[in-house]
Order: sequence, then C-alpha cells, then structure tokens
Amino acid sequence: MLFVELSTGNESATETTYGADMSQYIIYFNQQWVGDHSEEWFTARGPLANAVVEEMKEAGVYVFAGGVDEDLANGFSADATSGKVEIADGLFGDGKEYLGGLTVIDVPDDDTAKVWAGKIAVACGWPQQVRQVG
Repeated sequence: MLFVELSTGNESATETTYGADMSQYIIYFNQQWVGDHSEEWFTARGPLANAVVEEMKEAGVYVFAGGVDEDLANGFSADATSGKVEIADGLFGDGKEYLGGLTVIDVPDDDTAKVWAGKIAVACGWPQQVRQVG
C-alpha cells in the first residue's frame, strides 16, 4: 500500500511504502454506541483493551489506537468548500453521532481485520465499525 504525505508550505510530497500485500483498516466506534455503564465497568475494560493492543503490537499489525476527547468543545473543524478556509469551534455539521475512538491496523485481508475488530469489540464491550483505508 502506498501513502503520500503532503507537507504544507512548499506542497512537496514524499512517498512511504507500508507492508507489501497488506492493507490498512480503521476500526472505530461512535461515542453513542458505548452505552451507560458504571465507573467500575469502565475500569474493568481498560486492562482488556490494553491487552488487545499489546497483542496487535506483538502480531505486527498495530499502527495506531486511541480514544477521542469526549468534550466536543475542545474540537474544531476546518472547511474550505467556499474557497476560503473557515475554522470553527465544535463539530462540523449537525450529526448526532460522533467519533469516540479508533484503531488502525495493517493486515493482509478483510478476514484478518474482522478477527481484530471482534477482539476489540469484546475488550471494549461495545460495537466497532471497520472500513479499509485507501
């Protein structure tokens, strides 16, 4: 898989090649899918999620994982569709669901991505969505 990293300023590009015959997948959830749980319940999930991340690292499929700040006031958007870049506080649009966390993996196929998505879903205790990057 080939990724092009663009730098702002002189708009030069560099190419980076990742894992031959591998594809990156994003495994993510919307915050609204988490549900209402006790503090004890969430505390018990942390070690399970950390164990899956360690397993992904040991398997060589881990690229990145993290939760997203739940305070929407800390977010902002950038929109250049008008021809001018407009930066605004908060979420872009009026969507009722918003990203809660994500994991990026580099695996050979959909079936392998499904296995890791299942492990993450079990560890976290809420649904996960999977989409191939690229």
